[in-house]
Amino acid sequence: MKRLVLVGAGHAHALALRAWAQAPLPDTELLLVSPEPLAPYSGMVPGWLAGHYRFAQIAIDFEPLARAAGARWWPGELQALDPAQRQLRLADGTLLAYDLLSLNIGSTLRPPPARHAALLPLRPLGLLRQRYEALLARWCQGAAGDRAFVVHAVGGGAAGVESLLAVLHRLRQLRPDRALRSALLTRSPVLLPGLAPAAQRAAQRALARAGVTLQTGSGWSEALDDHSDLLLWATGAEAHDWPRDPGRRGALAVDAAGFVCIDAQLRSLSHPQVFAVGDCASWPGQALPKAGVHAVRMGPVLAHNLRMALAGRSDALRTHRPQQQSLALLATGDGRAIAARGPLGAAGAWAWHWKDHIDRGFIARFQGDTP
Repeated sequence: MKRLVLVGAGHAHALALRAWAQAPLPDTELLLVSPEPLAPYSGMVPGWLAGHYRFAQIAIDFEPLARAAGARWWPGELQALDPAQRQLRLADGTLLAYDLLSLNIGSTLRPPPARHAALLPLRPLGLLRQRYEALLARWCQGAAGDRAFVVHAVGGGAAGVESLLAVLHRLRQLRPDRALRSALLTRSPVLLPGLAPAAQRAAQRALARAGVTLQTGSGWSEALDDHSDLLLWATGAEAHDWPRDPGRRGALAVDAAGFVCIDAQLRSLSHPQVFAVGDCASWPGQALPKAGVHAVRMGPVLAHNLRMALAGRSDALRTHRPQQQSLALLATGDGRAIAARGPLGAAGAWAWHWKDHIDRGFIARFQGDTP
C-alpha cells in the first residue's frame, strides 16, 4: 500500500478530496495534514470581513471531507521536508514518510512590527479569524471619544482594496457612533495594477465613498505608525519559512522567492514525487497571480495526476493550462462589487449579486452531508 500525504487545507486539495470521495483511491493510505480542520474559502473572506457572512458560511470543514475520501485528517504544520528520504517533519517533531506528497499550503505575509497600531495581516488565512474577532471585540468595547480611529491599509492590489473597504463597513456597522479615518498606501503608481482602467476607476470611487485617502507611490513608516490605530497588511504574497531555508527544504527546487518550482503537470522540477499547487507553487514561464481562482482550476488536474502517479502511469498525466484572462470580482463592502476581465471593467450591485451567487455555489459543494 502506498501513502499519499496532502499538506495544506487549500482549494485544490478540497476539490481533489471531493473527487476521490466519488471515486476512491485503491490501495492508498491517504493523510491530510493541516493546522486546523476549518479553512476559509478565500473568495468569500471579504464578505465575511464586511459582516455579510458568518465564518461557518465561508469555511470548508476538511475533517469530514477527508473522511469521505477515505483519508485521515492529521493536525499539524509542516516545518521541514527531506525530499531525498521522502519524509516530512511537523512542528511537534512528528516525522511522516510518504510515497507521494502534495503541497497546497498557500502563502504568508511578513509585516513590519507595529509599535502603536494593531496589526491585521491578511495572510495566512488560518490565523485571520482569531485576530479579526479580537479586533472587533475591542472596537465594540471602546469609548466613542473625540479622536477618530485611524485605519491604514498597505497594498494596492485586490486584497488591500477589498479588505480595507470590508473592515471599514463592518466597523461602521457595529459602532456608527465612533469616528473613522482611513488611508490606503501602495508603492505602485496605480491602484489595482494589471486590471482594466475602468476597474481601477471604480475602485477609486469606492474608496472615495468610504472616505479613504489613496496614497500611491507610498509605503508604511514609523511616523504613520505613531498616528494609526489599525494596520491592514495586504502586500504581495510571500513563501513560508521552510521552503526559503535550504536546511529545511533539502534539494527541493524553489524560485528566488521560495515558491516551489513545478512543471505543467504540477510536479516539482527536482522531485517528481512532490506536487505543488496554488500560492505555494511557482509556475513555469510567466508567473501566475497568487489568486484562489488558479488553485481552484488546478484542483481537477491535481486529483487526476496524483491518481495516475500512484498507479505508475506517468504517461497519463494531464497538463494544466492556466486561463490567459480570468474574471476578477472584487467586493467593495457596501453591497456592490467590481467586475474585470481583460480590458473590460464595470461595477455595481449586480456584480456583487453575481459574485455572491458564484461563491455560494462553490462553497455549497463542500457543505452538504456528502461531498
